[in-house]
Amino acid sequence: MGVDLAIDLSTCIKCGKCVELCPSKIITQRVKGGDLSLVNEPTCISCGHCVAVCPTDSIKHSTFPQDKIHAFNYDDYPTEDQFLLLCKARRSNRAFSKKRVPAETIHKIVEASYAAPAASNSRQISYTVITDPEKLKLITEFTLSTFDSIRKKLVFPLVKPFVKWFFQEAYQYIPVFESLNAAYDQGEDLILRNATGVILYHTPASYRFGVADSNLAYQNGSLMAECLGVSQFYLGFVCTASNLNKGKLEKLLGIDGRIQAGMAIGLPKFRFPKYIDREELRVETLE
Repeated sequence: MGVDLAIDLSTCIKCGKCVELCPSKIITQRVKGGDLSLVNEPTCISCGHCVAVCPTDSIKHSTFPQDKIHAFNYDDYPTEDQFLLLCKARRSNRAFSKKRVPAETIHKIVEASYAAPAASNSRQISYTVITDPEKLKLITEFTLSTFDSIRKKLVFPLVKPFVKWFFQEAYQYIPVFESLNAAYDQGEDLILRNATGVILYHTPASYRFGVADSNLAYQNGSLMAECLGVSQFYLGFVCTASNLNKGKLEKLLGIDGRIQAGMAIGLPKFRFPKYIDREELRVETLE
């Protein structure tokens, strides 16, 4: 669907900010301080840069009516020290209480995820929140079943020597797979860790930037969860199992598309009163 884009030349001050920021180079200005014009309008990706930067509201974009445009003050941002503290203190807290995360809190996490950048502003990510205990159990058992199937293939007598020699990394996971299943048999879920909910990030299977976009969105959501006092961790095991069985978990859950990232969420039994310095930061600068 195309967009309606126009420039109100009666209020435009010809500053050229929109010209510099438009990623599709739709807004042009032949000479600095001259009138603006539009070219190749169908290539607009509706990123909103032009609308957000215009100091006189002279850009009229059908995707962004006035009620979607909000002025803000950079002084309202968290300070760099506050944000760095958030980044350093955030941990994958897998000790959940049995109390469920309120729906409005989950919505804020998803809203933060949705605000993340996406390739060409394509906005191909969909979000599925699961809090039903039976569906959470399904995710765990699907993941364990997938890993157990792999384990059986890796230890098959005729295959084992080749796997051990040529696929050492995969072979090293055999004890992990065995411990995951053994724990589950004893009533301990090491996949979801008794999380009371999960947020799954999924895109059309054909979308080439699905993993990158979903993980950018996940990071926004994870930081918001930390701000809200919600414990969370990345569903690496689940995403791996889903990827190995393309489409099967999605079908079981009624999801249209491909799961690209996932977050386990729950209210914490306790929180961390300290953060720990990582190993020394190493940055290589090429000049």
